[in-house]
Amino acid sequence: MQDAQREISAEVWHKCNGCKEITLREDFATNLNVCPACGHHDHLDAHRRLQLFLDDDSFVENDVSLRSNDPLTFNDRRPYAERLQGLHQQLACHDALVAGQGLLQGLAVQVAAFNFAFLGGSMGAVVGEKISRVFRRAETNKQAVVIFSASGGARMQEGLVSLLQMAKTCAALATLQEKRLPFISVLTNPTTGGVAASFAMQGDVNIAEPNALIGFAGPRVIQQTIREKLPDGFQRSEYLLAHGMIDMICQRRDLRETVSNLLQAFLYHQKYRRNV
Repeated sequence: MQDAQREISAEVWHKCNGCKEITLREDFATNLNVCPACGHHDHLDAHRRLQLFLDDDSFVENDVSLRSNDPLTFNDRRPYAERLQGLHQQLACHDALVAGQGLLQGLAVQVAAFNFAFLGGSMGAVVGEKISRVFRRAETNKQAVVIFSASGGARMQEGLVSLLQMAKTCAALATLQEKRLPFISVLTNPTTGGVAASFAMQGDVNIAEPNALIGFAGPRVIQQTIREKLPDGFQRSEYLLAHGMIDMICQRRDLRETVSNLLQAFLYHQKYRRNV
């Protein structure tokens, strides 16, 4: 009886991970998974994020058939293959990234969004391949790229294969940049490890959501290594902005308009250069 009551309560109420305030889950969802009391930006499902960001009914998902394999036959408390299968059934997606194309206020763009609920948004072979294909499709179609990152880094269950994705995604991005096509990187909480150390911090514009944890190693690991107290807010969006490591912080509700304006500015600049 108590378990049933807890399930009903969880369906109705949401407890903020920031201020611990309790709000109606319906109000929380309407507010784009942002706490109405303190403004804490919680995780957002990848499909939902792209649906909110793009023009209505314009998103077309690519590479749906790609699947992770198990190169190391990895096994901890559960075999890796079983974890993948269980997450696919639970989340209705095959890996930690949703990628495709759509319209942003009428402008065709290539987009991708991480799903943090899938193994902490970790980057394995499938995520790396999808990211690389996003950049290559943008190059072929002469389109901009927007990627929403939310990741704990490289996927340990795939070992060296996962680390190779850092070089692979950066190589694909470098080719895109040679063609002078814009890449907007949106860093959400958290963007860490191999994702932060590869393509995610290489946007033509790097935008962060408020108070997002962004960095390579986590602050606890750094503090234990250097044995010194870290500054307040270390590795949070506001700290990175103050130290010139990102370009802007943007509320989730304003991301669509902000990114659209940036891409229009890029397009105007490119057209001006061609006419000079």
